Amino acid sequence: MDIGFIGLGHMGGPMAKNLVKAGHSVKVFDLVDSAVTALVEAGATLSTSAQDAAIGADVLISMLPASQHVESLYLGEQGLFNTVDSSTLIIDCSTIAPETARSVASVAAGKGLTMIDAPVSGGTAGAANGTLTFIVGGSEEAVNRATPVLENMGKNIFRAGDSGAGQVAKICNNMLLAVLMSGTAEAIQLGVANGLDPRVLSDIMQKSSGRNWALELYNPYPGVMESVPSSNDYQGGFGVDLMAKDLGLAMESALQSRSSTPMGALARSLYAMHSSKGAGKLDFSSIQKLFSEL
Repeated sequence: MDIGFIGLGHMGGPMAKNLVKAGHSVKVFDLVDSAVTALVEAGATLSTSAQDAAIGADVLISMLPASQHVESLYLGEQGLFNTVDSSTLIIDCSTIAPETARSVASVAAGKGLTMIDAPVSGGTAGAANGTLTFIVGGSEEAVNRATPVLENMGKNIFRAGDSGAGQVAKICNNMLLAVLMSGTAEAIQLGVANGLDPRVLSDIMQKSSGRNWALELYNPYPGVMESVPSSNDYQGGFGVDLMAKDLGLAMESALQSRSSTPMGALARSLYAMHSSKGAGKLDFSSIQKLFSEL
């Protein structure tokens, strides 16, 4: 297929590279020149603008930081909805507010365009290895149409419901992830403060009722697990500021639906505090540092 890909950050770059590896003709664009250069060296085609990437695409994929970036890209006189062909399938993989996803998709539908929201889970490792989970919102027909492309970048594709549903499921998942990571870091720090070896304690909890994803695959304590951000000065991975953003989206959704999310609210406060101490660009597992400092 001819695919346009906009947004080549820590997640978008590896995703686009996997599409190239799968044999697609991929036109890429990003505001950061070095990100574009890396993809061109991998076999993608340089686009001079977002509009250039969108023209003639069978599928157009975007991976952007926040709601305002998605609205700016697609809406308004300069928006891509005025550029893409009616046959183009638009897949937004950004994590944004569900209401934004619904409203943008509604504008697309009003112009005779098909758009789905497909935020991802699996982190930078999943993006690089092509093992992401796509959590999709859109019609069954559109999701079925998107599946062959998504399968080149991930191993799990779930349709959560209609437009915006993918975003709801994603922020629920990330809220739980933040709670689990915070609790895991707190428990390990308690053990270390009382003389336990963090590796031994982690092994014990992995085989006990405290077992969870962070302990198994993404241990937050330095030196316990190789090839994770905690053993690389918390570089790479999923940033603290991005987690704080997603937790903010969860709290907005909680207010709108009058849902009670006390643990999610506490996790948001912890990550906001951590970010305020200069940790915003570190991986979210660096919440361990907050507990060690406290």
